[in-house]
Amino acid sequence: MSDRLKVDALDIEAQGVARREDGKVVFIDGALPGEIVSAEVKRRKNNWEQANLVEVHRESSLRVRPRCPHFGLHEGACGGCKMQHLDAAAQVAVKQRVLEDDLWHLAKVKPQTILRPIEGPPWGYRWRARFSVRHVRKKGTVLVGFHERKSRYVADIRECHVVPPHVSDLLMPLRALIESMEAIETCPQIELAVGDTVTALVLRHLGPLSAGDLAKLRQFAADHPGVQWWLQPKGPDTVKLLDEVGPQLDYALPEFGITMPFRPTDFTQVNPHINRVLVGRAIRLLDPQRGERIIDWFCGLGNFTLPLATRAGEVLGIEGSEALVARSRENYALNNTDARLAPTKFLARNLFEMTTEQLVQDGTARRWLVDPPREGAFALSKALADLHQNPALRGAWKPPKRIVYVSCNPATLARDAGLLVHQAGYQCTAAGVVNMFPHTAHVESMAVFDLP
Repeated sequence: MSDRLKVDALDIEAQGVARREDGKVVFIDGALPGEIVSAEVKRRKNNWEQANLVEVHRESSLRVRPRCPHFGLHEGACGGCKMQHLDAAAQVAVKQRVLEDDLWHLAKVKPQTILRPIEGPPWGYRWRARFSVRHVRKKGTVLVGFHERKSRYVADIRECHVVPPHVSDLLMPLRALIESMEAIETCPQIELAVGDTVTALVLRHLGPLSAGDLAKLRQFAADHPGVQWWLQPKGPDTVKLLDEVGPQLDYALPEFGITMPFRPTDFTQVNPHINRVLVGRAIRLLDPQRGERIIDWFCGLGNFTLPLATRAGEVLGIEGSEALVARSRENYALNNTDARLAPTKFLARNLFEMTTEQLVQDGTARRWLVDPPREGAFALSKALADLHQNPALRGAWKPPKRIVYVSCNPATLARDAGLLVHQAGYQCTAAGVVNMFPHTAHVESMAVFDLP
């Protein structure tokens, strides 16, 4: 039996939010704000219910026709996107609301200025992806794609509009390739990494590949110019290029004259169009000066560090992995052939176990760039707050005057913002969203914190 409900809002999982007369919240998959819908409850709890959309009686003006034929609520629908039924501009507004709500409700922080959202192409933007591969004997075929909605099964997709068109065009040839291989049962995944000139495909294989299968991979690359095969027999550290030929996998940051080589299993931003704008805005907001020292926390391969080195007087990049730090040094050397970059040092340290002593030891920097993973930068923020509240621990060390915090999780950003504002003496002077993943519920954002 279905219930008729009025939808008032959209949550971070792109579910419509309605309330019953008694105030009980109902989350409705596929419903949009302003709509009157019929929904069938699938799960009941004391304070909320989960329901599926049955019928829309009054449609939102923001509802649009999904571009992808594999998107939907039906059984077997691809689960790669959640918001294709919502106008692209409205998606950004929803994410902005999520950021502001998290900052206020989780941390009682209200930015003084809301930054204009960073937006880019809504289609063909996803240059990083992980496709599951499965031989389905009952269907007599191989599937290559994302998982079905709320399922462990691989969706039967023949095209994908969020990856570049040339990658979408590879989906059916990849199915045919795996279907022809002896290792049809032991290749569970193909990871995609697109660079400026190379499309890298990482084949995860659970057993050795025969000479015949390797020859088929080489022929596939020959038939599809720009494709480069990498093999992954075990963990990410075992990834190796099939043939050491062809151009290098890299991306450019033209505003700063930086080229960033990377391996296909490295963490790099999914959306290169947005990344270029993101890096530029972050550095403009940070406003480094030639004589200043800057620290880039969670520096990765140097995505922010190297551009900072074109503007600052000295840069320190800190990351948790020795291997990543070694790669950062290589990228710095590659881009510093004419000694145009500021002196830059890279250190490896577990930033989830940061202490006040270690923070003081790293030295004073007038400005910080913080770009943590989803877990956020709690230990770093807590150490900064502890030093603010215990001046005797600081000695000659001084806190940064400005922090630009780039986040991929608004909840952990809000938690850390609460520490910085309420315990470390900062003001949140600006915040805004970055639409890194259109048509998904993922919220990327940026916030600026200043000492008054």
